[in-house]
Amino acid sequence: MASLKNLHEPNTNLGNALHTNFDVDYVIDYRFATTSKSQAVAQFTKLIEALSDAGLATEVRNGDNGAVLVFVKAASETRLRAEVYRSRVQDWLYGVRSAAPEKDMRKSLDEEPMTEAERLRIVHLLITKPKAERGAGITPKSGEWENVESIFALHDHKFNKEWIKDLGSKYLLNSEDLTKIRDRFGEKIAFYFAFLQSYFLFLTFPAGFGFCSWVILGQYSPWYAIINGLWCIFFVEYWKKQETDLAVEWGVRGVSRIQHKRPNFRHERVIKDPVTGEEIKFYPATKRLTRQLLQVPFAIFASLVLGSLIALCFSIEVFISEVYDGPFKSYLVFLPTVLLTLIMPISSTLLTGFASKLTDFENYETTDAHEAAMVSKIFVLNFITSYLPIFLTAFVYVPFAQIIVPYLDVLQVTVRPFAEDEKQMTAPKSEFQINPDRLKKQIIYFTVTAQIVNFGMEIAVPYLSRRFSRKVKEIKADRTTNNGASGDAADDHPEEAAFLARVRNEAELSVYDVTTDLREMVVQFGYLSLFSVIWPLTAVSFLINNWIELRGDALKIAVQTQRPVPWRADSIGPWLNALGFLSWLGSLTTAAIVYLFSGDGLGPDGNPRDIKGWGLLLTIFFSEHIYLGVQLGVRTALGKIDSPGLQRERAERFTIRRQYLQDSLGQEAAEEEKAAEGVTLAKQTIGRNILEEEARQSTLQGHGTPEERFWKRQQGPSETIAIGKMYIEKAASAATEAKESKKEL
Repeated sequence: MASLKNLHEPNTNLGNALHTNFDVDYVIDYRFATTSKSQAVAQFTKLIEALSDAGLATEVRNGDNGAVLVFVKAASETRLRAEVYRSRVQDWLYGVRSAAPEKDMRKSLDEEPMTEAERLRIVHLLITKPKAERGAGITPKSGEWENVESIFALHDHKFNKEWIKDLGSKYLLNSEDLTKIRDRFGEKIAFYFAFLQSYFLFLTFPAGFGFCSWVILGQYSPWYAIINGLWCIFFVEYWKKQETDLAVEWGVRGVSRIQHKRPNFRHERVIKDPVTGEEIKFYPATKRLTRQLLQVPFAIFASLVLGSLIALCFSIEVFISEVYDGPFKSYLVFLPTVLLTLIMPISSTLLTGFASKLTDFENYETTDAHEAAMVSKIFVLNFITSYLPIFLTAFVYVPFAQIIVPYLDVLQVTVRPFAEDEKQMTAPKSEFQINPDRLKKQIIYFTVTAQIVNFGMEIAVPYLSRRFSRKVKEIKADRTTNNGASGDAADDHPEEAAFLARVRNEAELSVYDVTTDLREMVVQFGYLSLFSVIWPLTAVSFLINNWIELRGDALKIAVQTQRPVPWRADSIGPWLNALGFLSWLGSLTTAAIVYLFSGDGLGPDGNPRDIKGWGLLLTIFFSEHIYLGVQLGVRTALGKIDSPGLQRERAERFTIRRQYLQDSLGQEAAEEEKAAEGVTLAKQTIGRNILEEEARQSTLQGHGTPEERFWKRQQGPSETIAIGKMYIEKAASAATEAKESKKEL
């Protein structure tokens, strides 16, 4: 009976492993497939030592495809609590907190326990902060840490399952739901969900009014244009207030002032701040400005490349649909769409990569400044790709079709193989009629069809890709087993097997970037602000899409990507400026579209002589000035003006911060160092057999929890290094044998 009991124990442990993270804070995916064995071992040793010096405990396990997984957690709860307390004191000193924490660290943390997001954020900072700031200085894929593929936290699958189920059962999110997201994933992601929720609620008005306008007023209604413009202004200004309220409620107002230094920042020299006397890393502002000016030729170049591509495909589409009258016309009309589908992603990817390199070249000191610069470039690219086709139709095709279309005969080469004679490819000399439905069809495509396609690309494609990659991995594992070689999971302890399989799968997931989802919502807002007067049901489409989008984004975070680092934020960042810009631009485009198309809805029928230039300019002029009369846009500029009083305030705050840190944290810092020294064990060499035997005995005897046994399999950093070296050497030998067997074949 005892033997039967022991046989059933692994199955129980297997089930438990699927519902626990073994107290792991982060996993470091260390890949060495393209590195020599000696270099891989040396860098791995340096990695473990750096983590240990930063007060972090480590365990190593085998990974997939020439990789090892380094599991990291805070070695000392005392050190972790001290870092959390230090962070809260820093918040108070920078004005983020209104009241100072209790000077008794234990009492302070008992009264306000740390959240899971706070713990993960602090541990991540310990891993990534420079050594001069008491961190390990690990920067994935950069510099000496190029073999560190990623640093990610493990998903809480129990919470994720309940979270997704809860979102699917309710129509709206309440404050408790947002607080739950903030405590798990950080304020940055919570702000995105709060923005999406507010945007969704606000859409109910333009959706209802738009439906009534579509039924009663029709398209190009001046009344709809006025109401929609006022709604855009009100929403943007309301969200600014809502951001402040949420930041105060979540205790992060002004947290953007606590800037995280970029590890890739390259300073020229170290100087003393003339006001505070603090030593700072200096990079000349004039030199950065010179580099920033390269954004102008980049924007021009991107506009020319993407604009020319879109204009060419637009012209081909007009030629085929309006001029060509030969065979296969119904099929050839999709040729421009195919060209855009094939070429546009490649062009956008190349330009985005160039924008990223240009942003790195500009050498920003902080992550926030770097992100803002990158967002501005991405916004330019998305503005061109998203809105230019509609601008061409509204302000080029409709007003000037009579002049332009006859010159499109140069595009005969695109359909010549299918035409039967020249007449089928020649524009009519008279009685040319523009297509009055072209503009509305474009809006419907971008606001309905494209939204559905994008949602499928976000959810379905990653899911299918992940299933395919897992199937390929299973086939490779079966082949490896059949060939007599041991697989990556051969050394896994039975108690950890299911857990490690889950970790290896999570290591292959993509990294979640909330900026991508924010960009999608801002671009959507642009369609509503700029062009919804063409099709008043635009807001109805967005209302339905965004209800699904919120739950789809939650599913993406929980299932399809690695768990994001819970960074803090006090707003949606630079995207707020993009919202303001689109709202302002909407006052111009909407006024112009109403002037051109109001009445019969056909516009000037392709004849520019029917357009009164002075009337168009006067309409735009009045519309903009009415907008500027409502919009309050000077607060940010005034807040950035420095003065002697502000300099004095900065000097006094710096003095207070330094004195407070010395007085209140001196004792805790000494206790931290003592605790950190206590967790560092003497180096010793223990073989794999001894470790596994000890772990097996502990498992059989039932001593401790699975989490405790997980962290006791390797006693200290020296054993972690030894086991990691063994994994690396074993993987290198297997790779060599595989190459030799291929040569023999």
